[in-house]
Amino acid sequence: MLKVLLVDDEMFVRKGMHELIDWHALGMEISGEAENGLEALRMAECLRPDVIITDIRMPVLDGLELIRAIEQLPNLEPVFIIISGYHDFKYAQQAIKYGVHDYILKPIDDEEMTATLQKSADMIHNKRKHAFLAEEQASTFMLEDILKGKVQKEQEHRYTEVLGIHPQHDLMMVLIEPQSGLDERKVSVQRVREVLQVLENEFLSMFVMEQRNRFVLMLVWKENNHRSIVEDKLNCIHKKLSESLNVDIGLYAGTFVNEISDVPRSYREAEEAIRHKYAEHSGVVRFMEIKEKPLYVFNVNQDDIEPLILSLEERSQAACHQMVNDMFNQFHVRRFSPQAVTGSLLRYITGILAVVHEMGGNDKGLQRLKELAQQSHEGWNLRLLKDAFLVALEEAEEYIAQLRKEQSKGDVSKIKRYIDTHYTENISLKSIAALFYVNPVYLGRLFRKSYNLYFNEYLLELRIQEAKKLLRQTDLRMYEVAARVGFQNADYFVTQFEKIVAMSPTSYRNFIKENSQRGAQ
Repeated sequence: MLKVLLVDDEMFVRKGMHELIDWHALGMEISGEAENGLEALRMAECLRPDVIITDIRMPVLDGLELIRAIEQLPNLEPVFIIISGYHDFKYAQQAIKYGVHDYILKPIDDEEMTATLQKSADMIHNKRKHAFLAEEQASTFMLEDILKGKVQKEQEHRYTEVLGIHPQHDLMMVLIEPQSGLDERKVSVQRVREVLQVLENEFLSMFVMEQRNRFVLMLVWKENNHRSIVEDKLNCIHKKLSESLNVDIGLYAGTFVNEISDVPRSYREAEEAIRHKYAEHSGVVRFMEIKEKPLYVFNVNQDDIEPLILSLEERSQAACHQMVNDMFNQFHVRRFSPQAVTGSLLRYITGILAVVHEMGGNDKGLQRLKELAQQSHEGWNLRLLKDAFLVALEEAEEYIAQLRKEQSKGDVSKIKRYIDTHYTENISLKSIAALFYVNPVYLGRLFRKSYNLYFNEYLLELRIQEAKKLLRQTDLRMYEVAARVGFQNADYFVTQFEKIVAMSPTSYRNFIKENSQRGAQ
């Protein structure tokens, strides 16, 4: 992948470039961003980008000064693309004298920028291919061409000759994914090559290149590719990489092919195998083993989320851990795809964020959850995901408890006093929960635990007692009594009254009158 450095003092321009261009399709990745020329100069020395996209007018060090300064750096020859406003057009033209490849006027047109970047990429690759390069670098460029299907039939013999591939050899594409989660340690392609070089022998040749957060490996098989031999070799590669790099490794293999033109198919099969990484026990997953196995591609149901959120609010760590264990076990057993796992986790995280926001909190108290939500989850296995999720949930639990303590809005006696005062109004468990910034399910359980009554039972009892009082002391009609005590429907009031008192409101009133008359006699 070609490395790109973005330099512009306007943040929205830099962010827009992320979404405007399909970097992966161009074989590029944005490796750094800077808001002025001086910062970009420092980053360029460390990142050594292949392409620098820079604005002209910037504070501290402008675009032309940046270009002049980088030209003085040894062993650094990036392609420069200038982006500028209309009024800087003549200024930008001067940059051509300093070796600038092209300039683009703002606002940036995505098609124009893509075409310019593609020309830049082609120019870089051609320059490198015709330069004197190390054998492993040359093989990388050739491997990129092979994977993209750019090798013409008449060119195949040149590629096979340089790579040492003979007609009787079988080829297999493998994806290597270091699974380090949030660990910032980066595995270099050079280190991977060093480890693999030890394994090369008369049976196997390997060509490796870096791709995003993983590595692409082409295996050249020089002997009988019997199933047991293939498994042994792949397991050996997996074991050596894991031990030498001191990180969990996922190895995902396509099937054997005989022609260079078929290599992209083996590569696509390896990509399909990586989609099964959460479903398989082994760190080595072969397309042949999973091609008939379907993946579950949906997110978890919304009903599964509430119990976990409730356990956080109740500070029940044992229940929370058990639910997370069960959830991740389901991810594996039901063969969730990586997208389904990510989507399911985002549903849980969104639910927790909603609770925190209802309580008056903010995202700053949930840094670990935010961090987990923002990850692409490439380079993760289920164990790492589960461990990170549990740590993030512990942080969320502490924050929710802190919010409740600070705001003193979780006191159930205060909620009961509110009900006692407002029971004649149109209130519900949900409306009260929103008023006091608590989860309605949690409030219902807390109320029952505290008063040995369900909320609805308690509210109904209050209303019926008040209704009895009104029936005894007034001549209000039934619909008026119902409205006075909080019932929206008179028939429903009558039904509930009969359940509690074992007689209708009218019978109750008549009963009271009859007893009063007897007492008067």
